[in-house]
Amino acid sequence: MKLTVYLAGQIHDNWREELKEKVAAKGLDIEFVAPQTDHDASDGIGEKILGEQPNNYYRDNAASDINNFRTQILMNKADLVIALFGDQYRQWNTAMDATTAINQNKPLIIVRPTELIHSLKELSNKANVTVETLDQAVEVLDYVFK
Repeated sequence: MKLTVYLAGQIHDNWREELKEKVAAKGLDIEFVAPQTDHDASDGIGEKILGEQPNNYYRDNAASDINNFRTQILMNKADLVIALFGDQYRQWNTAMDATTAINQNKPLIIVRPTELIHSLKELSNKANVTVETLDQAVEVLDYVFK
């Protein structure tokens, strides 16, 4: 059995690579997809395709249309979603992706530090599994294959 996992979460560090290495070490047959992790590409895709926009509102709107299109396709192909909430960055996109997974009835693992227990309590309650570390998320994935 092969799983496709959508990795939702901030793009400012290497947590995705770390998770992939841990999964590979376990020998799990998992393919990963994710939002656009190149921040400049994500912000500029609207103007790259549609041309220069009159101001930042329209620039952001054009980019988010295309980014949301991409995310919808990749999330629809995924068997499950892992949403990582870190303690350093604002997490609006992560919350949106986690909520989309819930609304699409996609199995969802939330990874969040203990400091975010209170602020994410309702979202964690709707997720299938909430853990505190990437290692714990990998153990959940491993258990699926047992």
